[in-house]
Amino acid sequence: RVLFRSPRHDEVTVAIIGAGFAGLCTGAKLVEAGIDDLLLIDGAGDVGGVWYWNRYPGAMCDTAAMIYLPMLEETGRMPSAKYVHAPEIHEHARAIATTYGLHERALLSTEVESVTWDEASARWVIRTDRGDAIRARFVAMGTGPLHRPKLPSIPGIETFAGPAFHTSRWDYGVTGGTPDGEPMTRLSALRVGIIGTGATAVQCIPALGRDAGVLEVFQRTPSSIDVRDDWETDPEWAAKLQPGWQAARRAKAFTEPPLPTLQLQRRQTFTAEEKLRAQENANIDYMMRIHKRIDEIVEDRTTADALKPWYMFMCKRPCFHNDYLPTYNRPNVHLVDTHGKGILEIGENGPIFEGKEYPLDLLIYATGFEVQKTGTWNRITGEGGRDLQDKYADGIRTLLGIHTHGYPNMFIMGGYQASFNFNLTDVLQAQGDHIAACIDHVRTNGYATIDCTEAAEDWWVEEVIEHRGKTNRNAECTPGYYNFEGEFNRRQDGNYNGGFPKYYANLGAAREKMTENFTFTK
Repeated sequence: RVLFRSPRHDEVTVAIIGAGFAGLCTGAKLVEAGIDDLLLIDGAGDVGGVWYWNRYPGAMCDTAAMIYLPMLEETGRMPSAKYVHAPEIHEHARAIATTYGLHERALLSTEVESVTWDEASARWVIRTDRGDAIRARFVAMGTGPLHRPKLPSIPGIETFAGPAFHTSRWDYGVTGGTPDGEPMTRLSALRVGIIGTGATAVQCIPALGRDAGVLEVFQRTPSSIDVRDDWETDPEWAAKLQPGWQAARRAKAFTEPPLPTLQLQRRQTFTAEEKLRAQENANIDYMMRIHKRIDEIVEDRTTADALKPWYMFMCKRPCFHNDYLPTYNRPNVHLVDTHGKGILEIGENGPIFEGKEYPLDLLIYATGFEVQKTGTWNRITGEGGRDLQDKYADGIRTLLGIHTHGYPNMFIMGGYQASFNFNLTDVLQAQGDHIAACIDHVRTNGYATIDCTEAAEDWWVEEVIEHRGKTNRNAECTPGYYNFEGEFNRRQDGNYNGGFPKYYANLGAAREKMTENFTFTK
């Protein structure tokens, strides 16, 4: 329920759009730097970002919580297990806000409509759906590239007669149950369908299979499902941890190679050709192990074969779960394999594939999120009235995925051309540190604005092109958000794949040579 409030027309030093971990980490770093005149703006009713919205059954982090959850030491918290569920993650986000007084600096249930640079006053003007016109000296975009739910453009989607919802807007009024894992008792006599078998579906399908009368799973592309090696945190062990333990744990995590590259460590030197072949062989071996696991768990041979991923590791987001594959052994759970086509028609009674209708009482869309490139879905207008979408029309152009020339005092977090890292909060914390340092530099030296140079931007675009990674190539990977659903064709779009340690070093190097990489005005 959104309460009425009067529009705001005040001015702040820093406005942060988004109150998920990106906004919270940046806000916390700014408070630590003595910049407390800040405002977080978010359309949600509380902080937490993705963990506010995603309350589907089984939602949890798929990165170890001790490195995924930022600022554990600062908040005095410890995860209950190696992998924790969404309610605990959301509570941790709230703890960060409480520790740094960010709830009092948050403007919630408020959607940003436009962000416009006012050259005369050197301020950003932020307009919202609540009638606000907030002026900010600096703006940080922390909305994330994947936050707007995506419904598929399937003909007839609007004709389905029963209840339907996206997983990020789960309706427990329809299903029964709670985000804490209580059984969804209202599904016991219903035929339920779910479209999608990506990371979200892998987490919620076990609960749906347990509680639904019948569950029909509609698959376009199978996910790779590896073991989730989980355990509860030993409180005696946790009590012995020394200060700085989380930073050390994070540093170790991001210097370890991804799973399929482990075999490359057996030799110290490789030619380029040898390295490519060894990587390909390690990749194939890993995926064959995934196939073997499916054969060992799934009893029906046709279903098992349909669940086997046919692409290379990291073409699609890898998943880790212990209950997903066994769910297909339940007699009430049926896999509808569309062989890469996806569902192409929905009727009044349910999805239709190759002429066969699947009657349902409830239809759930686990179809992911729209890929967004500019830091916010709404209009961003920089110097000379140039829309950021127009600047990016021929390809994304940034420095470090954070700065973009012609948009002074603006910072983008967690977006494209930043480091590709399975643990996103590593990137967000590093970017939060960088943004706070840049703002502090501007204020300490009496400058009005900071903007990256075109030369620095050109250099970073070439770095991204050089370190694209295989997930950015159409021909080698299945369609997904890693490659803009297979429509990826601009060389510099996507992520920097040179590794997080190198990206982190580049952040520091950019600040060490401020006068070379940035221009400043008084």
